[in-house]
Amino acid sequence: MASFVPYHRSFASCSTSVSDFSSRASSSNSSGASTPSSPTFDLSPLSSRFDFEEPCTGRCNAVIFDLGDVLFTWSARTKTSISPKLLKKILRSASWFEYEKGNVSEQEAYDTAGREFDIDPAEVGRAFQDARDSLQRNPALISLIRELKEQHGIRVFAMSNISAPDFEVLRGKAAPEEWDMFERVFTSAAAHERKPNLGFYKHVLEETGVDPLSTVFVDDKLENILPARSLGIKGIVFDSFDTVSRQLRNYCGDPIGRSQAWLKDNAKKMLSVTNTGVTVYENFAPLLICEATGDRSLVEYVEHPRLFNFFIGGPVMTSEVFPFDLDTTSIGLTVSTHVDHETKMGVMDEMLTYVNKDGIIQTYFDPSRPRTDPIVCVNVLTFFHMHGRGSELSLTLDWVYSVLQHRAYLDGTLYYVGGDAFLFFLSRLLSVSPTVYQRFAPLFARRCFERSGADGDALALAMRIIAGAAAGVRMYIDHERLLRMQEEDGGFPLGWAYKYGGSGILLGNKGWTTALAVQACKAFEALDTEIF
Repeated sequence: MASFVPYHRSFASCSTSVSDFSSRASSSNSSGASTPSSPTFDLSPLSSRFDFEEPCTGRCNAVIFDLGDVLFTWSARTKTSISPKLLKKILRSASWFEYEKGNVSEQEAYDTAGREFDIDPAEVGRAFQDARDSLQRNPALISLIRELKEQHGIRVFAMSNISAPDFEVLRGKAAPEEWDMFERVFTSAAAHERKPNLGFYKHVLEETGVDPLSTVFVDDKLENILPARSLGIKGIVFDSFDTVSRQLRNYCGDPIGRSQAWLKDNAKKMLSVTNTGVTVYENFAPLLICEATGDRSLVEYVEHPRLFNFFIGGPVMTSEVFPFDLDTTSIGLTVSTHVDHETKMGVMDEMLTYVNKDGIIQTYFDPSRPRTDPIVCVNVLTFFHMHGRGSELSLTLDWVYSVLQHRAYLDGTLYYVGGDAFLFFLSRLLSVSPTVYQRFAPLFARRCFERSGADGDALALAMRIIAGAAAGVRMYIDHERLLRMQEEDGGFPLGWAYKYGGSGILLGNKGWTTALAVQACKAFEALDTEIF
């Protein structure tokens, strides 16, 4: 789900703040000079047509755990004639539910199960005693709970469908100090209600006083998670410890802080790799990491005096002589501050000699390589508009609008992967040019809205969220999915960003993915708390 919020967000460079770029946008127009000074762009007409209320996505301060198959494991295999399948059928029967809710005694439950399933009630009792004997605590999860309480001061509760006799057995399976980690344990027997009935969740919320929007519920069954989510509680289906650990750290901790720590720990070591496992030393990703973080110390790239080359130290997996390109040059001269204004003007003059007969800017400073890519066009346009020369590429801009209008970008481009890269780089252009923003914003916002919930890796989701934020589109589902992808080390998994035009070999960089994920989370939080 996505919703519109009247908001505009600009991008940052290694040495320039977001506000600096906004001010540059106000004074840069299609014909003026590049002297900064800045407006705020208004999307309120858009937001009035998409007034959706979304839950807050702030840090969680309470966690509610299921007991069975989460904090404790057990086996349905018994020494009796009752098969695991049959035992689970008994557990799913309406009469057993009444036992779990404390409405019938233990013997009555066994007698009823015996009648319903044509089994000796004593055999039912023996089977459940075997199941009780098999109960084992989950020490890894208990250690995680202790860690989260110590580091983040969260409140911890338990909530379980369990009879009173079974709960008494369960209490003996863990040490008293482990039970003391729970502020309260809510059982279906005591509440006379059970999951997935809403009444049980409402009872727990009322008794604890926790804010459902700041609470996480962990259960092994989706049918129990869904009602919790319907009340605003964040839900985690327990499918593996690693998944739950990662998601709890992100919900209760600081995903941005963890990512920033990862970036610092891996400074100048964030190299790009191909989907064939080859390491590539290149300038493009480091420049964009620098832009996203504003921290030049994190990366190494070649500060070319004029034109930039994609590769560092020679090309890899392509021709022996690889020309300088307009794409990397535009990014380099947009992000880095080591090149003076006069040199940039000269580079733009040279770029204009690589416009084809359709009026569209090309990719390489090499007439023998005529290549056209709309994202390359967008990056060149951003460079030109930042310096007041956007009107000199009006036909290129028209074509970019046509690509946006007809969704020509959805399957990626010649050099870029997927449909979100185009929107991300276009958001950079919109952030520096009020004239382009005015023309593109309504359509751009709709195209961002259309991407909500689409498939994508971590990089694609981060790009999508950033693009949406630039247009006031709040990508709620995509933000949730992105957070769930954060790895234990604090970084985000490498996403495929661009590709070799001839072979289609993909390139990605975990550092850039992580840097954009931080930027995306910050942009989303700004919308989420209505800090405009």
